[in-house]
Amino acid sequence: MTTAEAIIAGRKEQLTREQMIPLLQEIQAADGFISTDAMVRVAEALETPVSRIYGVATFYNQFRFAPLGEHVIELCRGTACHVKQSLVLARHLKRRLKLRDDGNSADGRFTVISVACLGACSIAPVIKLDGEFYGHLTTERLDALLDEVDAKAASDEAAA
Repeated sequence: MTTAEAIIAGRKEQLTREQMIPLLQEIQAADGFISTDAMVRVAEALETPVSRIYGVATFYNQFRFAPLGEHVIELCRGTACHVKQSLVLARHLKRRLKLRDDGNSADGRFTVISVACLGACSIAPVIKLDGEFYGHLTTERLDALLDEVDAKAASDEAAA
């Protein structure tokens, strides 16, 4: 039984179209993303076209359609960060990590998510890398952070 099927089965008594977003949220919380199969299962359970489920899921930027990478970078695109050149950082990350359209790196190690605001305007431009804030970034400082992540991964592999 898939995660989506288990979640839907647990809600059999309360399945209405109004439950679409909570169902999708619960599935994503369990799987880390919404798969095509999960959208099909939700559509069948709610007796609504898959296109409607897809339309709702793609409308809200909280939903992801691919698994997260090993390292998650949240890139602030708020006003303070924008003024301090966060777009330059976004473009640099896209090139350096070879990001696909879903925000994941080609090797699946990194996921970059643009967020409206991280609430750390005083250290703009800022990212959150694996839950830790890093501010006053330049492309050079960003490269140094990514190099540290790569070095740690290499030492972890050597130790294993």
